Amino acid sequence: MKKCGRNKELFLVLGFMAILGFVLSSIAFASSDGGHGEVHNAWLTIDTWKVLNFGILAIVGFFIARKPVSEFFSSRAKGIEDEIKELEQKKADAQNKLAEYQAKFKNLDQESKQIVADYIQQGEEAKTRILAEAEAQAEKLEDMAKRNIEQEFKSAKVKLQQEIVEMAMQKAEEVIIASISSDDQERLVDEYLKKVVA
Repeated sequence: MKKCGRNKELFLVLGFMAILGFVLSSIAFASSDGGHGEVHNAWLTIDTWKVLNFGILAIVGFFIARKPVSEFFSSRAKGIEDEIKELEQKKADAQNKLAEYQAKFKNLDQESKQIVADYIQQGEEAKTRILAEAEAQAEKLEDMAKRNIEQEFKSAKVKLQQEIVEMAMQKAEEVIIASISSDDQERLVDEYLKKVVA
């Protein structure tokens, strides 16, 4: 709505300027002597009235157009001033953003070094932890292997002892059988029977 009012005011001002230009050119044409160089009294009276009419017209036009022209230029100046303030604000915001991003870029290198250092430290801690867990696991496996070996050794020892006893018994039986004669057998049977009967 304001824009329409401004256009109307501008149209009035331009119309006034066109009328003023037409009147001035008419006055200039009427005041020319046509190349004769003669001055007529009638011309002076007509010229005076024309100038007087033009003066009155100019004064009336000034009073009519003064307020719209003044408002047009003041609103235009206000609009330009507002645009300049807005652009200055945008410029200040952009400079603040630029400073912020520059600070972030400066800190980015330091932050990346810190991140790398943190990852290296975490890697070293993980390595130490994994090695400690592996050593503990190896110790457990070694203890388990020793217990298994001892168990197997005891089992083999018992088995070997049983085999030795069985072989000794078998050898002893063979030796006894080989060394006992038929007379010895009869005598042993007799002794046994006597013990049983008694």
